[in-house]
Formats: sequence, structure tokens, C-alpha cells
Amino acid sequence: MLEMIRRRFALSEKGAKDFCKGVAFTVLLDLALMLPAVFIFFFLRGFQWARDGLGYENPGAVWPWCVIALSAMLLMYVIAVFQYRSTYTSVYDESAVRRISLAEKLRRLPLAFFGEKNLSDLTSTIMDDCTDLEHTFSHAVPQLIASLTSIAIVAVGMFFYNWQLALALFWVVPVAFLIVYLSRERKHREFFEYYGTRRAVAERIQEGLDNVQEIKSYSLVETYMHDLYADVDRNEKVQTKGELMTGIMVNGSQSILKLGLAGVILAGAGMLASGTLDIFTYIVFLVVGARIYAPVNEVLNNLAALFYLDTKIGRMNEMERMPVQQGAEEFNPDGYDIEFRNVSFSYGTGKTVLKNVSFVARQGEITALTGPSGSGKTTAAKLAARFWDADSGTITIGGVDVSGIDPEILLKSYSIVIQDVVLFNASVMDNIRIGKRDATDEEVLAAARLANCDEFVERLPHGWNTVIGENGETLSGGQRQRISIARAMLKDAPVVLLDEATASVDVENETLIQSALSELVRDRTVLIIAHRMRTVSEADRIVVLSGGEVVEDGSPEELLSRDGTFSRMYRIQALQ
Repeated sequence: MLEMIRRRFALSEKGAKDFCKGVAFTVLLDLALMLPAVFIFFFLRGFQWARDGLGYENPGAVWPWCVIALSAMLLMYVIAVFQYRSTYTSVYDESAVRRISLAEKLRRLPLAFFGEKNLSDLTSTIMDDCTDLEHTFSHAVPQLIASLTSIAIVAVGMFFYNWQLALALFWVVPVAFLIVYLSRERKHREFFEYYGTRRAVAERIQEGLDNVQEIKSYSLVETYMHDLYADVDRNEKVQTKGELMTGIMVNGSQSILKLGLAGVILAGAGMLASGTLDIFTYIVFLVVGARIYAPVNEVLNNLAALFYLDTKIGRMNEMERMPVQQGAEEFNPDGYDIEFRNVSFSYGTGKTVLKNVSFVARQGEITALTGPSGSGKTTAAKLAARFWDADSGTITIGGVDVSGIDPEILLKSYSIVIQDVVLFNASVMDNIRIGKRDATDEEVLAAARLANCDEFVERLPHGWNTVIGENGETLSGGQRQRISIARAMLKDAPVVLLDEATASVDVENETLIQSALSELVRDRTVLIIAHRMRTVSEADRIVVLSGGEVVEDGSPEELLSRDGTFSRMYRIQALQ
């Protein structure tokens, strides 16, 4: 039972147990809220029995009834406290577990996943869906189950007490829920439409923030705002239509529920007139009728959340089912040579990016990957760091297959510098120290000078303690790149991956960085991806890729003498 609930609602084992307790206490609370009606019934019945001489000698004694009333209030309070703790408090605890679980899932997904996944969709799943599920499980799902259970229990008792009035009171409940159920499919379609338009708005806003410079420089502000307003209008229309439909269903169902009380009034009045019903039973049914629908009304008020529950749980389960990269927690390679053996790889689209690629990047050497755009250079470097796993073939480092090593353990041996630098809104010193969190200031400064950062940092307002803004917005592209290179140098890992690392650096600084790399390469494996022949020519070994295949492999001198792809690329750049 618990396992079924856990799978159905995407809960942890503890969350499933708390859910069951929440439903149980909500049922008890719904029943406890009937105690005032029961109290009134017996209070009035007691006076009737006393009046009729059925054993009550002192009908005027109020204090026993006060004790009973206070006891009932205390019982209702205690049940309400337990119900609150087992629903609201437990739901938010479970939500914390769900968020942490998603974070852990994301942590163990391949890094390249984040380059392909729609970030607005991912953010919506992590933030919006978790928040919506919090509300649904704290306000709707337990209440729905508890309402149906408590109504069924009360209905059975009242049918035994007086089936005619019970029928008049409860016939509306299945009718109301039938209306809700029949509209379920339409609400699902509306939700998918609404979700699509909402995501379009989020993507449009993100696009504007990411590309504000291009939008302004090409005078596209009016065009961008027109498209944004159109997306917002579509989202507003879809949301308005959905809210209107939900309102019609909710208010229609609640109106039908009110017919139950009207039915009790009419049927009870007729039975009183015919003498087949006493006044106290009539009063009890009127009081119960005024209270019995309250839990159902609360469920109907959260109807939208209930309709969207399956969709949001489905998105959660979809993310949980994503395959993660796992492997050994120990990594003891025999050296740090990187070897590709007949490696083939294709992305999810089915397009083959690498075909039977084989080469060796040796420790203590600079190995350059070059070739036309789209030839698979960056993909090969990412496979070496296990951003993805190869479809076939083997990639080893020091003789150890990287696919068998936990990615986080493997990446401790890598320093990676890419063209699109990511910096944080912190000081220069802190941004470099990311490479080695326990590094001393002297170690940070040494790495920074090696990457030629001191030349511009000393001109900043607060020197090394200058906060450089979000993603280093106060720095030039070359300055940001040098900080990223200093970070990689500080990490002092045995393997260094440089993906167009000098693309934003001028010729003078490129020379200084190349000089620094020549010192760094000692006893390390350096894999460079570059188009600049000046950078590539400094390598010990060059692997030329074209169409996902290795077409040339050798030293710069060897490849220049062959008059092949590399030689042609070299001559073309020399003429520019």
C-alpha cells in the first residue's frame, strides 16, 4: 500500500507514511467538526426526555453539558493540531526532501545535459512544480480523500438513522463530483496549453536579458517588445479561459451541493407535516447539512491543483528516471595519458558526431585538436572529461576507462578552461580561488601572475579585492579569460583541457599565456582545442578532425610537410 502511494504521488517512504497519517487525521478532524451538531442534538434531546419524564430529574443542570462541550472542544483542538502537523508541516518537510532529491539528481546528471536542456523548463520543474505540489498536498489531496471518507462514514450512519433525509442530503455529492470528473480531460488540455504559453513568456524574457546588447545595437527593441507583449497576451488569454472554466465548474458544483440542504428542508418539512419525523431529528439533519459540505467545498476550491497533479508528478518522475552517471569512488591511474580507441558518439538527435576516433594525448605534452567547425573537437574533449559517455569505443586515462569512474572523482584530475567564461559576483581573488578553495593568498597571486592577471588587476579600484560584478561584467573578455586560466592553474590538476581558451586574448597576452602553459605542461596532460594556427603550432602533437573522423595526426612539422588539411588551414590563416 505504501509503495503504491509512494509511486503514485512521487513521495519518499517517510513522505508516504506521513501522507497516510495526514489523511487519517484529516478524516478525524472532519468527523470531529460534526461534534457541535451531535452536542446540540443530545442537548435538546435531553430536555425533551426530561420533559416527557424519561429519567432526567434535573433538566436545568447545565454544568454537565458545559463539561461535555469543553471536552468536545479540547478533542477538536487536539485532533486539529495533529492534523496540521501531519499535513502542512510534514508536506513542507517532504517538499524539502523532494527539492534536495532533485538537486542531487541534477548533480549526478551528465554535465552536457545542461547544455541541451531547456533551462526555463528545468527551472519550472525545480521551482514552480515543487511549489505547486506543496500547495496541492497541503490543501487538496489529503482533504479530498478525507472528505470522501468522512462523508461516506457520516452518510452510512445517517442512512441508518433516517434514510429519506439522508438521501435528500447526499444525492448531490456524486452529482457534483461527476461534473468535476467529466471536465477533467478538458482541464488537462488547457493546462498543457497554459504551460506552453507561460514557458514561452519565460523564454522570451530570458532571451531579452541574455541578448540585450544585440537587441539594442541592432535597433530591435520595438520588435522584441512586440513579440514579448504577444506572448504575454496569449498567456493571459489561455489563463483567463482556464480560470473561467474552473470557476464555472467549481461554482456549479458548489451550487449543486447547496441543493442538498434545500432537499433536506423540503423533505423534512413534508415529513414533519405528515408526523413521520420529529423536530429534533429535523434540526440535526439541518445542522449536519450546513456542515457536511464544507470539506467538499475546500477540495473544489483547490480543483485546479488537483487537475494538474498528474502532470506535475509526471514531470517529477520523468526527471527522476533520467539516467545518471555513476562509477568507482577511487581513481588510481597509471599516469595521465588520455587515449581514444575507436570512439563513436552521437547526440540524442541521432546525428553521429564522432566516428571511430583514435588518438593519444600523452602526459607532459600539449596535444591540439583542430579542424573545421563542427568536426567534433569540443565533443571529443567533453568525452575525455566524461561530460557524456561514448556510444562505442573506449576512452582511458592512465589505462583506466573513464566510463567506470564517478564523474566528480574524475573531474578532480581536470582543470578546464572554455571560451565562454563563467565568473561570479565576487572579488578577483575569490574568483581565482574557486580552483582551490583552501589556497593561500600567495598561491592565488602566483597563479594569477602566471596567467598575466596582475597587469590589469592592479589598475582596478580595490586591486585583488575588487568585486567584478555578475559574470565579470566590469572586465573585458580577455581579462575574464585570464582569470579563468589562473583559476585552472591554481587547481594544479594533472590534466588540462583548454577549449578556445585564448580566443579572446590579444596576441601579446596569448604569447605570455603560451609561455605559462609551457611551464604548466611539465608532467601534465594538456589538450587544447583551437582554430588559431599560432596556438596550434606550439603543440607537441596535433590531431586534425574533419566530419567526426581523425584525418591527420602528428607533430606540427610532420603535418605541414604532408600538404594535407592542416597545411591548407595553416596557409589560409597565414594569408589573412
